Amino acid sequence: MYPSNSKTIMFVSGAFVSHNYWENWILFFENQGYKVVAPPWIHKNDNAENLRIENSSTKIGSITLNNLLSYYEEIIEILPEKPVLIGHSYGGLLVQLLVQKDLAAAGICINSFPPSGYTAFKFSYLKHIFKFSCNLLSLKMTYNLSFRNWQNIFYNATSNEQQLKTYQKYWIPESKKALRGLFSGKAKINFRKKHAPILLISCSEDQMISPKLVYWNYKKYRNVHAITCYKSFDDQNHFTILHPEWEAPAEHILKWLDKIF
Repeated sequence: MYPSNSKTIMFVSGAFVSHNYWENWILFFENQGYKVVAPPWIHKNDNAENLRIENSSTKIGSITLNNLLSYYEEIIEILPEKPVLIGHSYGGLLVQLLVQKDLAAAGICINSFPPSGYTAFKFSYLKHIFKFSCNLLSLKMTYNLSFRNWQNIFYNATSNEQQLKTYQKYWIPESKKALRGLFSGKAKINFRKKHAPILLISCSEDQMISPKLVYWNYKKYRNVHAITCYKSFDDQNHFTILHPEWEAPAEHILKWLDKIF
């Protein structure tokens, strides 16, 4: 139904984290014959330690949802073909929005932030986003994620040693403007529009984006002429990209792409 000879994958990173967290995934898909790119967000082309410095954080604080969409559109335009987009968290929503613009051969959204639209399943998610983006006691343009939040919300259900290791290696400040953009019309999806194949993935231990919220997102897609699939993984958290058993979702994505193309 969707013939394509695309062999390029572009990873779209999430919020609060360095793009380097894709390193194992890059090697995995390269070993399967894919050409892979994993561009950092605008103003984040540095290692995590440097990006924690206040001057760098000021630049990060200027990032908006619209900036990110324009930035990824420009990257896609110079690629030799429409890429397969694999996005995580905030990057999952970016993938949905880029697929809507017909800029992808397929889109995979892992623990994706949801697009605009009402559902009771959003309560926990909105509570976290509001806390991260609308701290009235702080004039800073960025939000520094605490280790406690990393442990309890993003990288729960793993050992304390693993939590500390990943936090120190990958976390970076995040733009409050980019997070506030999730409440705007820019985050809207036309669910009835025909689109390239989409796979939405959830994880049972995700305290940020519940499986019910991802499933709600999946069920919102209404076009019967477009492929939309859903898969849930047990015993994995929001940052399944870094989970010790990360190969399980990566292998599922690989098999799904083989079926699609």
